[in-house]
Formats: sequence, structure tokens, C-alpha cells
Amino acid sequence: MAQIYLHPDRQIPKLRPFKALFHMRKLIANKESTEQFFHMMEALNGASLINRFQDFLNSENGQKRFIERIYLPPILDDHEWIKHLPSDSLGQAYMRFMRREQLTAQGLVEESDKFRQNAQHFEDDFDWYTKRLRDTHDLFHILTGYGRDPLGEACLLGFTHPQHKARGFLIVGAMASFEVKQRCPTGTPVWACFNEARRNGKSAEVIAEHDLIALMKEPLEDVRRKLGIRPPDAYYLAMEKLNSAGVEPNLLGAT
Repeated sequence: MAQIYLHPDRQIPKLRPFKALFHMRKLIANKESTEQFFHMMEALNGASLINRFQDFLNSENGQKRFIERIYLPPILDDHEWIKHLPSDSLGQAYMRFMRREQLTAQGLVEESDKFRQNAQHFEDDFDWYTKRLRDTHDLFHILTGYGRDPLGEACLLGFTHPQHKARGFLIVGAMASFEVKQRCPTGTPVWACFNEARRNGKSAEVIAEHDLIALMKEPLEDVRRKLGIRPPDAYYLAMEKLNSAGVEPNLLGAT
């Protein structure tokens, strides 16, 4: 069994649901305030994410990624190599998404750093792992098909929970789904979307354990099949219902 080095001063955060709810509402009101997400995870995860890291290291692919210790943001933000990939590749889909949404991998790092300014920070193995999970977030959007609208983000958290097995993803995803449900027309299958996302995350391979840079060169649909990622049919149906009702999905989180 692989051994994890944790800084001796690192303490397991306590469960603080009301703090998480406060930051979740701030994030729903402004999806660009990604710093709020890190506050929520810190308030909810406890020991669950550290336990998942042990599982990661005990897997063959996870050990490979840990030995490589590739830092993803500068590679993901270098569109020069990505633009030469085939048009149907995961890499091209990722680049189009990031440009359309005006996002960068470094931007997510900077939002994380805002949180870390007021939190204890330790350079240990767990720190590397949490950074890898952070830096794969936008790739998860492409692989799963979930958008950055409030319902899509809630579903992505539902998908991510069985992948990372950190309780924060499940709790925040459920709270976000509840908030979105209050703003949706009657009959919108919000909970069906969230539950489908959880099932899809559970049935798929653990994405963070794979060589994501190599996968970016392959056709997106081939990667989805290879990783066992099922299409989010309930989410697509909900988007159709919202569009038919004249509801802008991106405004569901507006207060």
C-alpha cells in the first residue's frame, strides 16, 4: 500500500454545513466567483477526500500519475499545440469551450489562491492531489457534457462525487440542485438530472487517474467510450424544456 506524506501540522477540517450554504448561495448568484467553491469544499469534505487519495495511490494508473506529477495548467493553457489536434479531439473541444467561456486553467488556480490566502497551506502529497482535481474541473465539463449553467454545474458536482468520493461534492451538488429547482418551471426534471449524474460518475472510470494529456489527442467520443462516460440524457431533456419555456438556463442562479 502506498504511503501518503501529510504535513504534521495539517488538520482534518471540521464539518461546517452553514458555512458551506453561505458560500454556495454566493456562487449561485455569481458563477464567476469560483473562490466560493473552495470554501464550500473545505467546510464539507472532512477526511473523505484524504481517504480517496489513498485509493488513488493504490491504483496502478494513480501511481503513474503521482510519479509523473505533471502540473496541468500551463499545458492546458498552451493552445498552440492543441490547435493542431484533430477537430473532433478532446483537446479541440476543450480549447473551444475555454475560449467561448473566456476561461483559463490559470484563472482557476488564481481563484484557488484567493481561498488559500486565508487558509493554512501545506506542501505535501495531499496538496498535489487536490491541485490535480482542481485542474481537471473544466475537462470534466467537456467529458460529461454538462454546461456551466447552474443546473449543469450542480450535475457536474453529482458526477464528481463518486469520482472523488468527497462528501462536499455530493452535499453542495444537492444544495445547488435544490436552489435551481426553486427557479425552474414546474416539471423540470432537476432531481432526475442530478441522480443521473451520480450514476454516470459511479459507472465511469476514475478520470483523474488517466493520462489526460494523451487523451486530449484522441476523438472526444472515443475518450468517452474508453472511460465509460454515459450521455447526460436527463440534463439534455431539461435544457430542451427550459428553452421551450423561454427560460434562460444561465439565469437560473440569478437572485
